[in-house]
Amino acid sequence: MTIFKKIIDHEIPADIVYEDDQCLAFRDISPQAPTHILVIPKKEITAVDALTEEDQMLVGHIFLVIQKIAKDEGLTDGFRVVTNNGQNACQTVPHLHFHLLGGRPFGWPPG
Repeated sequence: MTIFKKIIDHEIPADIVYEDDQCLAFRDISPQAPTHILVIPKKEITAVDALTEEDQMLVGHIFLVIQKIAKDEGLTDGFRVVTNNGQNACQTVPHLHFHLLGGRPFGWPPG
């Protein structure tokens, strides 16, 4: 069981900013920007490369939730959405998650 599953099940505390029947969003405990929120599906999917065709609606829903959270957080000057896939991309929790980052300028290319 991952730490994200424990957060989904409310077994450990998190600063939850959004929750519905499909996903949950909470503030990162080690923020890399003034706004750093993780958005995760409640369905246990390990990574982007584990997505299936049946997950299309779920991922679309998550991106609409990200849009809503960004608006609610006042990220009017832009924001970044990052998803790491696998160890070489620094994915540290084997549960699909999207980092919503904002509140400061970002450089390119990342990492």
